[in-house]
Amino acid sequence: MRALTFLPAVAALGLLAACSSGTRAPFEQGTCYVVQPGAEGEEPAFNVLATDQPQIEFCAARLEEMRLRFLSLGGNRREVIGAYQGQFIFIDRAGVSFGKTLEGSRFMALARTGDGRLAIPGAIQREVEATPSAAPAQ
Repeated sequence: MRALTFLPAVAALGLLAACSSGTRAPFEQGTCYVVQPGAEGEEPAFNVLATDQPQIEFCAARLEEMRLRFLSLGGNRREVIGAYQGQFIFIDRAGVSFGKTLEGSRFMALARTGDGRLAIPGAIQREVEATPSAAPAQ
């Protein structure tokens, strides 16, 4: 009977371990990494891109700069993954998003404007054309 009382605790620990699974980013103060995803079953490679970066947004800017430089040299890689102080940075055609794990959920941090620049999503205003609600009288 005593073993049954421990069963919920063991199940809760297993669930907690499953929730925390996933590839984690290195946590080194101020260091910005470029992440090369590994092949199936392999760990990703973390290559230092910049040091002394004060915030995650600065690391995202360095990653975007690298992405644009490679595209101008004839590269075709449009998506970049980076890491900064324990968080992953995902840069793609929609903008920049952050995530705690490589495989987990992400949240949007910066969106692309119409001309391709990055901006805070709430700061982007689209021009609204006034269209008449009824046909003009003749």
